[in-house]
Amino acid sequence: MGRLFGTDGIRGVANEEPLTTELAFRLGRQLVATLLEHHGVAKVRLVVGRDTRLSGPMLEGALVSGALSAGADVFAVGVLPTPGIAYLTRSLEAHGGVVLSASHNTFQDNGIKIFSSEGAKFPDRWEDEIEARLGGPDVAPKPTGASVGRLVHYDRAEAEYIAHARQTFPFDLGELTLALDCAHGATSRVAPRLFRALGAKVIVLAAKPDGLNINRLSGALHPERLQRRVRAAGADLGLAFDGDGDRLIAVDETGEIRDGDYALAICGRHLAASGRLKTGTVVTTVMANLGLDKALGEVGIRAVKTQVGDRYVLAEMVKTGANLGGEQSGHLLFLDHTPTGDGIVSALQLLAVMRETGQPLSALASCMTKFPQVLVNVRVREKPPLESIPGLADCQATRESELGAAGRILIRYSGTENLARVMIEGEDRARIESIASQLSTIIKQAVGA
Repeated sequence: MGRLFGTDGIRGVANEEPLTTELAFRLGRQLVATLLEHHGVAKVRLVVGRDTRLSGPMLEGALVSGALSAGADVFAVGVLPTPGIAYLTRSLEAHGGVVLSASHNTFQDNGIKIFSSEGAKFPDRWEDEIEARLGGPDVAPKPTGASVGRLVHYDRAEAEYIAHARQTFPFDLGELTLALDCAHGATSRVAPRLFRALGAKVIVLAAKPDGLNINRLSGALHPERLQRRVRAAGADLGLAFDGDGDRLIAVDETGEIRDGDYALAICGRHLAASGRLKTGTVVTTVMANLGLDKALGEVGIRAVKTQVGDRYVLAEMVKTGANLGGEQSGHLLFLDHTPTGDGIVSALQLLAVMRETGQPLSALASCMTKFPQVLVNVRVREKPPLESIPGLADCQATRESELGAAGRILIRYSGTENLARVMIEGEDRARIESIASQLSTIIKQAVGA
């Protein structure tokens, strides 16, 4: 068996190898065995939830059955944003949490993401142990009688997550009109409820999940409809979440998209000005626009870069003591409020800056000017080392020399999809588009699907 766990749990086409119900059942058992060993307890408690995919109940049922058969008590919270499941894992003092979701992917895909008892990413070495257990004989417990696990349908989950999110925002939203795009996903119920409870007039888009439409031309990856609605309705702000609710893309009152880089610039500068930015540092990834570095550097904020993936951002934040970090894609981490990316909490923190300054998002966003950036995704059939692709390294070195300090090239494989990503930044858009085309063609000819 190849490595199951990627940068964000296990992903794949639901009901196809490796993401089958058989795997989910076995994973439930071996997860319990791993938690029993590391926590030194007689009984494991798990929180399990999912997004709105058609395959969610199927995989959830198998995983829960496996966990129950190994003696764990399972709190099933149903459809809830991924950060809500992370929060409840902490608040219910569970030993672990599991979410069935493939985040921004289309409905055919699904995934299994595991949280630690702190509601953070599951330790890599524990994932390795689970994989080793899956490859060997099943020695997980098989209790009988009154010792088998108990299933609890936890009906208070949604209300408790909303209450948690509200306590991070000590303002009201009276007189504001917000447009929400819920991607037909896990925020479809909780986001409208929360923002209406805070006093906003709420316009809701893409909040009618049918199991097949999650992320379909909507949400954080497709905010175009939200842009049109914000302009047409004269809304003060648009908020687009992805299918599992852990990322945010904002749309300002003029209809312009403000991604994670803008949010980090706005919130980082505001926190620094009020003495609340710990260590004077914002942690982001190598995909962040050069304009973010400039916007932060102008006010003395240090930008620390990691490889792509919010787990790496979080690890660096813990290491440096930073309380703000995130990705251009909209995964934002406000560690003063939550240990994981949370699109709703991120939206509230952006709104808090608007409330504290009295400025609209368009004015706040003027602190950053983006360098032109081109991102080309090349679908690949395999992922050999990039340096082994004939001609790629030489072409990249030549083009980097041409761009100099006024641009950069980043080529990497996606951690969750069979894609090679070619990202170019520079002052001349036509030039960087040409470079991106050249490099992506080399990759496509060598390993294109």
